[in-house]
Order: sequence, then structure tokens, then C-alpha cells
Amino acid sequence: MRHGDGHRKFNMPKSQRRALFSNLTSALLEHEQITITLTRAKELRTFADNMITFAKKGDLNSRRLASGFLRNDEVVSKLFSTLAERYKERKGGYTRVLKAGFRYGDCAPMAIIELVDRDVNAKGAKDLARVAEQKAAAEEAQKAEESK
Repeated sequence: MRHGDGHRKFNMPKSQRRALFSNLTSALLEHEQITITLTRAKELRTFADNMITFAKKGDLNSRRLASGFLRNDEVVSKLFSTLAERYKERKGGYTRVLKAGFRYGDCAPMAIIELVDRDVNAKGAKDLARVAEQKAAAEEAQKAEESK
């Protein structure tokens, strides 16, 4: 019998598949919108929705389960503070998959997966903060150089 065997295999072992979806879920929750292949996006929905459901429960066991799957403390803290508050009234369907054409190299169907009611400023916010910090440090170094 093949009960509970309904997920896509993606031609990889279970451990690699788990690591792939752990990283993709972490990226989706951090940036709130990512572009991946259509089949991966459809499979990623279940993992992302489960993580948000854990966050809505908010108990210690749910936090440990989410932390064990995501392996990223910053994402877990965002999940249990920001995202849990945002979706506390919503009963499900936290993600949206939009078809985005075909990839140039191999013509694979691409999709954009995003969180419903997402924060548009979340995508790339970490990189923007890092660039601003580097720019401020460079200006400070230039002022110190001029004062000598």
C-alpha cells in the first residue's frame, strides 16, 4: 500500500528534499516573495503554511518544531512575532503562487510565490541595510581622511 506517499520526489533523497524545502521556506518567510520553478512553488506552499500555523499556535513546542525545520533563529523570531500577528485572523491560505513565464536556459515553468498581505519592503531589506551601513562607514572613513 502507498498511503501518505503523495508528495513530489524531485529526483532526490528525502534528506536533500528536506534541506531544499527548509531553505526555501526560510527564504520565503524572510523575503516574503521568491521566484522558483512552478512545481517547487506548489510543493513549498504546504511547508510555508504549516510554519505559519505553528506560529499562530505560539506555544513552546510549536516554536521548537519550527526552529528545528527552519534552522534560522532570525526567521523563527520574525515568524512568531510579525507573521503570527499578521495572520492571526486568517484561517489558511497564507501563500499565493503566480505563474511567471519560462526560464531562459531550459524553458522550465517559473512561478512567484509570495505571502498574502506581504510587506513589500521586506524583500531585500537585509541587503539594503548592509549597503547603507557600508556607505556610512565609507563616508566616515573619508571624513577622517580629510581631517588629517
